[in-house]
Amino acid sequence: MTFTHLAGTALAPALIPLKICPKAPPGAQQYADDITGYVLWAVIILFAVGVIVAIGAIVAGRIFNMPHASKAGIVGIFVVVLAAIAFVVAPGIVDSILGNGCI
Repeated sequence: MTFTHLAGTALAPALIPLKICPKAPPGAQQYADDITGYVLWAVIILFAVGVIVAIGAIVAGRIFNMPHASKAGIVGIFVVVLAAIAFVVAPGIVDSILGNGCI
């Protein structure tokens, strides 16, 4: 019996790593879902506040003849729109990179 024969049969199962999949303890998933929901609603509210502040900057810049404030408001709206797009696209990218979480 040669070494290659031993390595091909007897030692091969010892070299295969086991898959470890993380999962929440019993009863913890409800709280994780609640926290995730609160964070998602907070981010959506921050998007709305960002748009309102940016529109306010545009209006105030026009009323008080401050062109820099108007430009900052327009940039603010674009930043909020780009952040909202990233908010929708980024979880899909992270999920595709991480897979199902098993290592």
